[in-house]
Formats: sequence, structure tokens, C-alpha cells
Amino acid sequence: MNRGGQIAEIKVRNLQRVVPIDAAALENFARQALRLCLELRKAAVTDLVKLREICVLIVSDRRMSALHRQFLNKSGPTDVITFSHGEIFISAETARRHARQFRNSLPRELQLYVVHGLLHLHGFDDGNKTDARRMKKIQEEILEQAEV
Repeated sequence: MNRGGQIAEIKVRNLQRVVPIDAAALENFARQALRLCLELRKAAVTDLVKLREICVLIVSDRRMSALHRQFLNKSGPTDVITFSHGEIFISAETARRHARQFRNSLPRELQLYVVHGLLHLHGFDDGNKTDARRMKKIQEEILEQAEV
């Protein structure tokens, strides 16, 4: 909720053409996940609370690799990169590979990345093993609660 007490508007935009994505369904899920994330840490003033708009951008591995190199100084694509001003970039091709590898459906893998990005905006971190385990547990809980 921003200063006016309203929940941020969340939009999903598919900016790649390699992997078929149901952006409308993912956006509906993202709205539910946003509400559930905001139920956590209610007293905390985080980016997620302050933002008026959150944009989930589905991109290609090529675009994700460029972002990964530019902002994190790492080579190759990654699954999700979150920026504090409300952009969550998700690689569709990496999501498809990971979905196969972890025996998930592609929509479920994309939902996981949305929740992961929202939790980062809400001040959660996965930089060490303890925090990563905690964040993973919360992600699973939100995924279960937001299922349609």
C-alpha cells in the first residue's frame, strides 16, 4: 500500500516471442500474490508498500543476460531480477528450462518468480542459506494460498 493506503497496481507485459505466455493469467495471479505478500511484515515500510505500480516484464534470455551483466556484473541469463523501483524482469526461456528441470509447469514456475520478486521488494533476502530457506518457505506458502 502506498502512502494513500492503496495497493500498487501490478501489470505483466510479455516482451519476448520465444515462449508462449498467458500474461493475463499471470497478472491475475500477481494481484493475488501481491495482496498476500503485503499481509507479511505489515508494520514494515518497504519498497512493496511504497510503490504505486509494479511491472512484471517477461523477457528473452538474451535481454536477461544483458541486464544480469549490466546490473549484477554476472554473465549469462538468470531467472528473475528485481529492481527496487518496481520492475521484476523474468526470463521466459530460463523459466521454461527450470520448469522442465524441476518438473513444474511453466505457469507455476513463472508464478514462483513473481512471488520471489515481490518478496524482494518487501525486504526479504536470499543472500545466505538461512534467509534463502526462510524465503523459499514463504514463497511456497504464498503459492499455495494464491492458487486459483
